[in-house]
Amino acid sequence: MGGVPQQALDELIALLDLEPIELNIFRGTSPDEKRQRTFGGQVAGQALVAAGRTVDPDRHVHSLHAYFLRPGDPNVPIVYEVDRIRDGKSFTTRRVVAIQHGKAIFNLSASFQVQEEGVDHQLPMPSAPDPESLPTFQERMAPWKEQMGEWYSRPRPIDTRYVADPPRARDQGPRPPSQQVWIRADGRLPDDPLLHVCVAAYASDMTLLDSILMAHGLSWDEPRLMGASLDHAMWFHRSFRADEWLLYDQESPSAAGARGLARGEIFTQDGRHVLSVVQEGLVRLIR
Repeated sequence: MGGVPQQALDELIALLDLEPIELNIFRGTSPDEKRQRTFGGQVAGQALVAAGRTVDPDRHVHSLHAYFLRPGDPNVPIVYEVDRIRDGKSFTTRRVVAIQHGKAIFNLSASFQVQEEGVDHQLPMPSAPDPESLPTFQERMAPWKEQMGEWYSRPRPIDTRYVADPPRARDQGPRPPSQQVWIRADGRLPDDPLLHVCVAAYASDMTLLDSILMAHGLSWDEPRLMGASLDHAMWFHRSFRADEWLLYDQESPSAAGARGLARGEIFTQDGRHVLSVVQEGLVRLIR
């Protein structure tokens, strides 16, 4: 799959397998990468694992809302404290605080629900090329491999196929604030439904804010640009496998005040709408 070995995905699975410390306390680590701060998708995925570990398996997450409070330190473990807010007949609510150096760096609220039947409709999936017909990540990013360095060649647990050129193609100038990306775990995941939604949470933070930059002909390697995730919300509509192709259709409806809003809809390859995502990010140009 995409030329990335199963080992990279196995390392992500291990990353999401938190160490239980006490009844409602878990500990996670970060991969050995050259990052100034911890990847936000990792913290969101680990926090959702912590919440899910305290919920009956017959209840599945249907929404989460989170805030990134401080940059995470990739060199020290992250402690996740779970508050069991409510256990109702149909819904379960959990709050998770991620802590490093004695301070909260991230908090998340997640709601879980027993499976129920109800009304069912969705808007149609937008058209997109078949993912297998698109360049791999390395093929798409080849024009910028020298600038990217090790980040270009490192193994990736998520196979990412851009439908069009990413923000790094700054020579194209400002473009419509939207993009499509096919994503899937690059290998085979166990059948645990919680793991699949946590991998999706991890992947959902990888490209979403890019649509903001495209409207202004910017890229994340722009020296004047300071960017960071501020908050993140997800709604899980239908079941899916994160190791099968998912179309991530993204757009930015607005940017102002050094912040940009981006939203995405995620569809299975057969057209089922399985996820909605909204994120606001810091997009600050330093003068």
